[in-house]
Amino acid sequence: MTAFWIVLGVIVVLALFLWITYNSLVKLKLRVDEAWSDITVQLKRRLDLIPNLVNSVKGYAAHESGVFEKVTEARANALNAQGVKETAAAENQFEDALKSLFAVAENYPQLRANENFLQLQQELVDTEDKIQAARRFYNGGVRDLNTKIQIFPNNIFAGMLGFKQRDFFEVEDMATAEKPVEVKF
Repeated sequence: MTAFWIVLGVIVVLALFLWITYNSLVKLKLRVDEAWSDITVQLKRRLDLIPNLVNSVKGYAAHESGVFEKVTEARANALNAQGVKETAAAENQFEDALKSLFAVAENYPQLRANENFLQLQQELVDTEDKIQAARRFYNGGVRDLNTKIQIFPNNIFAGMLGFKQRDFFEVEDMATAEKPVEVKF
């Protein structure tokens, strides 16, 4: 009879552990999903600003069609990106295209003084700040989820419960980048 109670106690403790582990993993997964949603909203907002920015620059630098095509292509790639790794790669390409666009804009003082361009520039800076904050929140959530999945004894049960590690949203390392996107005029 004592063995029955011991086995029952072990089963209850194991079930309680699985319940708590499952619920905490679900909470972390939902936090990561929410953070990814925040990133996509901000990336979409930035992508929506680009056509207006390109049109503003086009008015002053119509002969720079290669730069405009590069920005348009990078924007399309960013819009069509699926998943964290593909989105990060598309964002790196997009930021390179923006560097080219702003390099062209630097050659036109009248453009830098244009009120519409300045407003678009300010909105872009604001959006970039929001993207950075959303990325930090997402990567923090991914770190917490991945840690929870890898810690013993969670690593035994996490896979059985259907939880997988998530990828960090990493952009090009600024130490290896040529120059960060510069949006001040």
